[in-house]
Amino acid sequence: MTKTSKPDLSPAEQDLLDHVTVRLIRPEERAAFDALLIKEHYLKNADLVGEQLRYVAEHEGQWVALLTWNAAAFNLRERERWIGWTPPQKKRRLSLVVNNSRFVVRIRVPNLASRVMKLCLERVSSDWLRTYNHEVLVAESFVDSQLFRGTCYKASGWTLLGQTQGFGRARQDYYVEHQRPKQLWVRELRPGARTILRGRNLPAALKVQEAAQVPECTQAPEELEQMLRFFGGIKDWRSRRGDYSVACLVTVAVCAALCGVHRGQRDLAAFAAGLTPRQMQALRFPRWGNPRRYLVPKETTFFRLLSHLDSRALEQALLDWLNHVLGPVAPEDDQVSIDGKELLSSQGVEIVSAYTVKRGRWLGSERIAEGSNEIPAAQELLRRAPIEGKLVTLDAMHTQTETGRIIVQERGADFLMTAKGNQPGVAAAARTLYEQSPRAFFYGTSGRGDSAL
Repeated sequence: MTKTSKPDLSPAEQDLLDHVTVRLIRPEERAAFDALLIKEHYLKNADLVGEQLRYVAEHEGQWVALLTWNAAAFNLRERERWIGWTPPQKKRRLSLVVNNSRFVVRIRVPNLASRVMKLCLERVSSDWLRTYNHEVLVAESFVDSQLFRGTCYKASGWTLLGQTQGFGRARQDYYVEHQRPKQLWVRELRPGARTILRGRNLPAALKVQEAAQVPECTQAPEELEQMLRFFGGIKDWRSRRGDYSVACLVTVAVCAALCGVHRGQRDLAAFAAGLTPRQMQALRFPRWGNPRRYLVPKETTFFRLLSHLDSRALEQALLDWLNHVLGPVAPEDDQVSIDGKELLSSQGVEIVSAYTVKRGRWLGSERIAEGSNEIPAAQELLRRAPIEGKLVTLDAMHTQTETGRIIVQERGADFLMTAKGNQPGVAAAARTLYEQSPRAFFYGTSGRGDSAL
């Protein structure tokens, strides 16, 4: 007699328990699977949310049970207390929790439900890894206590945490009240799963999944309102005003960049969707529907913003905002560096930027034209960057007469440039100047009144 057998099991029932298997459905079986789920599950619905897998328990070609797993619920107070993670950890790691959203046992055989659940729990994490490139560590499920007792969950090692508050997840980010609180059951899918989820750092194999999550906005609503005022002067390129002001979209984009979002309009839309209701209110997102909820700008909205925004107007607005937040550039921060870089995830777009050396204060950027190089872009930037009275340092590429003239004559600054062997004329002129006026190549004081470079 096996562990799952009972004295009153028939030989056929025992054979079913001994030989039932659980597998993922095949693509061509999806329609039949969903039709059975709609017909036989009490919710009469086969729609799943987020990442999802569908399983059948099979015996001699017959589907004896159906199971679905999908993305975890966003907010479960008892689950968060059970795991012990912080809100930021939950936001980054929620994809490592999976929800057993449907379970239909199609024939009545003692112990069949717990046997099928055990077989599915043994493979769901590895199947998730193969399908979505990450494991899942914790499982959750909701049981309607008006219809079921959750016996198979208890027999399969799940823990009952309590009752939900009676809200159901209707879409990826939207909940509706259904007035039917349910039992919340949870289970670790591997030993120490909760310790991993609430730990300071995830294991290396899971860090990739955490890094892929879009960061949350750290700016308070009051800060967002202040940013809106600074970006309000940026001209709107649209013939008629859209649902979102330019200031609103720029504020979202700037906050996203500050939080480490650098991969374009898709991540900007995801970042906007993750804002809190108070942050959305501060940004003046429109509201619609009953119940009224905030509409979030989509990927296409940010694509149009990035395609049409006046970069010079944005630069000036950002500099004004920095001056407000950080105060004026300190007098002792009197050295400026000019440097060119390729932007991350930009398909080769390069810019030249100006920064103060001591504190890293950004002073402006200029895009390098296609087919050109840093020199004309740097010259254009130097004509408008706030460099008056400062010492500007550039690498050897920028050792150009016109660049020096702009810095000294047009902007009232000084420069320090490198003269290399491939610039023999410049090197010879510098050597002649040094021989004629050696004191010009010294600064500060030494024992005899001069100090060499």
